[in-house]
Amino acid sequence: MDKTKLYPEAPLTASQWSELEELVIETARRQLVGRRFIDLYGPLGEGVQSVANDIYMNPEQGDMSFHGKELSLSEPARRVHLTIPLLYKDFILYWRDIEQAKQLGSPIDFSAAANAAQQCALLEDDLIFNGSAEFDVPGIMNVEGKIAHIRSDWMKSGNAFADVVEARNKLLQLGHTGPYALVLSPELYALIHRIHEGTHVLEIEHIRELMTAGIYQTPVIKGKRGVVIDAGRQNIDLAVAVDVQTSFLDTENMNYLFRVYESVVPRIKRPSAICTLEDPAGAS
Repeated sequence: MDKTKLYPEAPLTASQWSELEELVIETARRQLVGRRFIDLYGPLGEGVQSVANDIYMNPEQGDMSFHGKELSLSEPARRVHLTIPLLYKDFILYWRDIEQAKQLGSPIDFSAAANAAQQCALLEDDLIFNGSAEFDVPGIMNVEGKIAHIRSDWMKSGNAFADVVEARNKLLQLGHTGPYALVLSPELYALIHRIHEGTHVLEIEHIRELMTAGIYQTPVIKGKRGVVIDAGRQNIDLAVAVDVQTSFLDTENMNYLFRVYESVVPRIKRPSAICTLEDPAGAS
């Protein structure tokens, strides 16, 4: 898409638009956590405002017969429709900065765009993990039907590994066979970077052997909590109406307004594929 034709009033050349969009996308990519283990569904189109989500219960086995004459359908327990909200952050490029770049032949400082992209990415992860009460969208940490495990004290060596094993076992018993991802609050993530007692290996390295879909941290998980999730497409995905874009809005007092935006919603299909690690202090 040629942004110079789409937004002829914007002060940017084609190469500057390309530089701006590359910066925005790369900044968002470095910040996003949920997309590192969740599959994407889409893009569905900028005008799409809702998407269907089929909710399944625990995994079931297939049927077996000699000729396979009878149908054996995998059917959802129910279907819901989720609103796809618009996530956005605006930024401004000042007229004097643009003119100075033109006169000196220097690059334009797009750090304001990078800041807006980072804020959008944080909001996307917040939507994925915590949902949105306003739009009635459940998140990984609060969806109804998830499993919970009250973790032990991770200040003691080996407890983090034992809790992750226990959470994984709970998912396995329900038929969720992985691959598993582990996502922690920053406080818990720091605690697994210590030597596992009786070994010469960091505890995170032992945990990594079980969490083959990755170990991550995100500031949107508050307190001392975390989650183990079977991250297959059959359990969760991220519906994308429009992926991260940059648009020109208008001029204001000779300055130029832009917007970084996207339209996404998490679809949790099997809540039982999620096991949160709960803070014992909060649980009590």
